[in-house]
Amino acid sequence: MSASSPTRLSAEKEGEQPSKSSSTFSTDLSVLPDSNDAYLRQEYWEERYKKESNETHFDWCLRPDILLPLMRELIPSKDSRILMLGCGNSLLSEVMYDEGWTQIVNVDYSSALIEQMKEKHSVLRPSMTWHQMDIRELSFEDGSFDVALDKATMDTMMQEKGDPWSPSEKVQADCNAEVSEVLRVLRPLPTSKFLYYTWGQPHFRKRYLTREGWDLRTREIGPPGSFGYYQYVLSPKQEDQLMP
Repeated sequence: MSASSPTRLSAEKEGEQPSKSSSTFSTDLSVLPDSNDAYLRQEYWEERYKKESNETHFDWCLRPDILLPLMRELIPSKDSRILMLGCGNSLLSEVMYDEGWTQIVNVDYSSALIEQMKEKHSVLRPSMTWHQMDIRELSFEDGSFDVALDKATMDTMMQEKGDPWSPSEKVQADCNAEVSEVLRVLRPLPTSKFLYYTWGQPHFRKRYLTREGWDLRTREIGPPGSFGYYQYVLSPKQEDQLMP
């Protein structure tokens, strides 16, 4: 991570990209850890979400209103089955659902969070589902989704202390496991996509996202005056791309 990029903790303390909503924005310092490596522990997320009400939300990286135009461009079919990886209490899933993408499957590490979200959305958004799951070991069958979306979830697995230019074997194994699982559950169709949003620059992320048979596109995005954010799109290579 470069000196100009935020750490996960510093971004949260500064109130990164608060969403415009009547819900409560999570800036209560009592839920924040003492250091970034706490974000690696499932116990931290369980305790955090137990303290927060189901009306509290936090959106890492980019607000839903900034991402929606990109979603319309990248996911033109409202019939797409979408996997939201590490959904947390972001507003993105509900905003996308209300926009017409009703086949959204949300997964998160925290069982406390998943129960909150089920309670919050079961009546207003009945076809959106919630599952406690480890993104490194998804329990879905092969070829189950049209789109998978990660908004700073992979970043959580990179919060250990150390040199970002030389990540530990565990960081590499965890990030590679997520990407491998995502590609496994995506349908083998030209329209399938893995969308990843992060503040991580390409020289830190391409090592995990460069995969045989998949085309990787990178784009710098983000509102003016904010941190620089990146959109990574992985999609199956077309037959003409695979020819030597």
